This record gives sequence, C-alpha cells and structure tokens, in this order.
Amino acid sequence: MPPVFDGHNDVLWQQYDRGKAERARFASGNNTHIDVPKAEKGGFGGGFFAIWVPSDIDGDSITAEMQADSYDLPLPPAIAQDEALQATLAQAAILARLEADGALRICTSTAEIRACLDNGTMAAIMHIEGAEAIDTDFDTLEVLYRAGLRSLGPVWSRPTVFAEGVPFRFPSDGDIGGGLTGAGKDLVRECNRLGIMLDVSHLNMAGFYDLAEITDAPVVATHSNAYAICPHARNLTDDQLAVIRESGGVVGLNFATAFLRPDGKMIADTGLDVMLRHLDHLLEHLGEDGVALGSDFDGAQVPEAIGDSSGLGALRAAMRDHGYDAALMAKICNGNWLRVLARTWRE
Repeated sequence: MPPVFDGHNDVLWQQYDRGKAERARFASGNNTHIDVPKAEKGGFGGGFFAIWVPSDIDGDSITAEMQADSYDLPLPPAIAQDEALQATLAQAAILARLEADGALRICTSTAEIRACLDNGTMAAIMHIEGAEAIDTDFDTLEVLYRAGLRSLGPVWSRPTVFAEGVPFRFPSDGDIGGGLTGAGKDLVRECNRLGIMLDVSHLNMAGFYDLAEITDAPVVATHSNAYAICPHARNLTDDQLAVIRESGGVVGLNFATAFLRPDGKMIADTGLDVMLRHLDHLLEHLGEDGVALGSDFDGAQVPEAIGDSSGLGALRAAMRDHGYDAALMAKICNGNWLRVLARTWRE
C-alpha cells in the first residue's frame, strides 16, 4: 500500500510540552501517536509538522465537554507576539534537532519529499498553526521561511491580528465573526510571494472567503472534514468545498472523532465507516485530485481502530475494501499533497 504523507500532526507540541527527554525517545518509541517505530509499522511517510503555541487550557476538560450532545467552548484569548515567538522558535528548534538526530528530514521541495518516501526517511514540512508569532512587518515570517517554513495557518481557534478562528462548537457552521484584517490580507500576499502554503483549517467562514478571493495559490485545508456529515464549526460546507475545488486545492481528512461523527462527540469508539463517508463526500465535491489525509495525530482523539500512526494500515485496508483502486489510493495517501505543494511552491 502507498505510504501516507499526512496533512497535520502535533508532534512538536508534544515534545515541547513533555521536555527534552521526549525527543530522545522519538527514534526508539514513545507513548504518543507518532514515533519512528510506529511510523515504519503503519506506513507513515511524513507530513506537516505543526508549530502550535499552547493556550492555558485544560485539554482533558475540553475533551469531556466535547462528549456532550451539544457544546460551545469559548475561544481562548489572543496571545502576545513576543510570548508566541518564544514557543514557536523552541518548536522549530525541536524539529531541527530531530533532523540532526537522523529521525526525519525537513523538506522544502517535493523532490525532497519524494526522495524520503522512496528511501523510508520521515519527511517533514515545517508548518505554523496560528500565526501569533508573526509580526505585521513580516520580519519573522521572512526569517522562519529561511529556516524552512513552507506552510502556515493564519489562526488556530483563537483570534490573531490577522483573522478569527472558529470555536469548538457543535452544532454550528463556521459563519462566526469577521473576515481577514488588513494585516491578514497582507499576510496572504506575503505568503504568496514567498511560496508558503496557506491553510484555512480553523479559519472562520468570512476569513475563508477573504483568503480565497486574494490568494493566487490553491486553497487548502490541511485537516478538516465535511459539514454535511458532521455539522461542526470546524468542518467545511459544500459551498466552501466548491471554492477549494475551483482553486485546485486539497482537503486533508481529519481523524479527530468530534469532526467525524454526525453527533459531534469526541469518542474513541468511532468506526472507520464514518471516515469512508467523509472521504466519499469529499471525493464527490472535490474530485479525485482534491482529497488527502490530515490526521491531527498527537493533537486529538482518533478512532480506536487506528489508535496511532502504526494503525494507518487499517484505514488503507478499509479504503481498498471500500472500492478505492490503486491509483486513487496513491492520490489520497500522498500524491494530492505533492501536486498542490508543487503548484504552491512554484516548482
């Protein structure tokens, strides 16, 4: 089966949160969703390694609240740029050290990604989830680009000087709050100039349409699902999917169970059948070139039938048994990410 190149993981935050000893266990095995042994077992070839600045929130409490029939978790407050920059640089350094350890390779071209998929080296794209660390003069953006940054989401689920995110709210669509600020529109243009991919995951609906109108690159959601199946604020409506298709963009299927299940609950006892429903819907609305995987490993509760990156074979087997042929499997597992990255990075 083809190796998986994945749209989103939170490995760097896990290592930042747990301390230096965690990095040493990445190569030999740890208790998170992704490490080298699990990746090799499951055919995880790499993906977008997110830099995420943590808010002062209780993750266990949030997971518990997201098991209710409905919920509306308030947005965390904005984070100051200087505070965010420290956490961002620390996680960028963690990624660089993992590369120095030989655990992965930071890739800035699709040729490098393809080489990694061919030789079994884990491929990593440096991605920022929430642009709190970026100043409005974009000096930080320029420096991070030079350090390997090639993908960026203007927001996580809290406001920035650039845009507004959606709360963890069910049932709800993403029509919450205003669009991109003036600085946000400038951020889109600067990312276009540099060839940094822009991610609309977590962006509210008004910001989504603003970004789509301005950008000269494909519109991409690295880890989002179909609102028609799970009416969660984090998911994309059919109208949004139409915009993404028109741009030549891609949506990566998010494995987080609250964004998969029609009842919006963050529960591990979630079958692979609902993932196939989302994939079928995305294929119908985006076409075979617009659908990929965006697990959210190490950042969310995923179906227990997968468990972690070692369980990716179960999903690929389910896709094959569902009738996806070899060519479609190759596109969903890695080819569509490579296509959209090549266009975005102007290769």
